[in-house]
Parts: sequence; structure tokens; C-alpha cells
Amino acid sequence: MPALLLLHGGGPGVDAASNWASVRAGFDGEFRCLAPDLLGFGTQIAGTGGLKGPRAWALARARQVLDLLDRHGLDRVHLVGNSAAGGAAALALLSVAPDRVDRAVVMGGAGTGGLPATVPFYDNPTRRSMRATLGRLVADEGVQEGLLDELAELRLKQAVRPGAEAAFRSMFADVVGGPPPVDPAKITNPVLALHGECDRVQPVEVSERLAESLPHGRLHVVAGAGHWIHVDRPDEFTKLVGEFLSA
Repeated sequence: MPALLLLHGGGPGVDAASNWASVRAGFDGEFRCLAPDLLGFGTQIAGTGGLKGPRAWALARARQVLDLLDRHGLDRVHLVGNSAAGGAAALALLSVAPDRVDRAVVMGGAGTGGLPATVPFYDNPTRRSMRATLGRLVADEGVQEGLLDELAELRLKQAVRPGAEAAFRSMFADVVGGPPPVDPAKITNPVLALHGECDRVQPVEVSERLAESLPHGRLHVVAGAGHWIHVDRPDEFTKLVGEFLSA
């Protein structure tokens, strides 16, 4: 059974289990799934104080993934990378260790759309602010109201853990120098870029540019989905990912 590494997104208070809950069961019969908490989130907050800026975080997470693969004895895996944390880590891994990856799917622009204008949630760390932050990730908040309310409670608790805010702010810090940016033109693995038609976090054009710059890139815009494609369209998401990775 091929191995599939699910790399979660980068919103405040996220963890792997809650990020992939809507689609994990849809992959389990076809792939051996691994879904780690990425550095700076969930169980991986401690010991990340030396990192600053999105490129440094993406590279550190790529190394984290390589360590994970080695521990599990996995020579090659498929990747699914969500947004500015998992997507950026996936691109970094494809850049530094392409021989360890077969195919990859990245979502929501994979962090290539630039830094956010403001850091979400932490300037006003309340349940209401968390709920509003999560609401922007789906196409229709009314349809996902129950899930959003549940996740707001969970992610609020995780977002205020010791060290979480400092780590989060450093992920999006605008720094001079540091690791060079990933050059998509040098990534030779097949990559599918998925983007929700109704994404309110990043415009579709971000993934269009990314797919065009990848030598073996392909873009698929998911009709009616927001930034959280896997939540808004879980069945379509698992079908698209499964067909691409099995091609």
C-alpha cells in the first residue's frame, strides 16, 4: 500500500487530527496515511524558538518530514500539503529531497501568495475572533456552522498554549536573508495544485501562477469550495487526490 503524508494547514491552533478529520477515512483504504503535527503546532511547539520567517519554517518542516520518513523506513511517499504550512513544507521537501517523493498535491496556493496583511486571531485572542478566522476558510459558513463552532472551541484552547503565539507570529515574520525561496521551476515531481473557487484567503490566481511555474504542474479549481476544499467538498477532494496520486 503506498504511503501518503498529510501535511496540515497553518491557521492558529491547528493540529493534524482536526485538520484532516473530514477526509482521513476516505484515504485509509487506499493509502497508508501519516499525519504529523508540523513544527510550531499541536504537539510540536516546544523547541522552535530559533526559527523566523516562512522560508525558515518551511525548510525546518521539510527536515522534520524527512526524519519522520526515516523513522518509519519509508523511501518514497506521496504528499498532500495544505496551504501556507503544509503546502509550503511540501514544496520545500520537493526542492531539497525530490527522490523521497513520488507525487504531491498542494492546496490554496501553498504559501506562495505572500505574507498576510495582518496576523489572524492573535491581535484579539477570543473565541469570537477564532470563530471569525475559521469562518473565512469555508465557502458557506451556514452550511458548516456546527463544525466551525466545534473547531473554534478546540483551536482556541490550542492557540493559547504556552509558546503558540510566539511561534505563530514568527512563522509570518517579514525577515531579510535566511534560506533562499523555493524555485518551483526546479521541482521535477508531478504536482497537482488544488484551489477552491470561492477561496477568501488566497485568490485562484496564486495557484494558477504556481501551476504554470512547475514543470509538471497541473491546476484544478474546485467549484463551490473555499480555502478548506477538504471540508467543503470532501468526497470530491478524496477522489481528485486519489486519482492523481494513483496515475
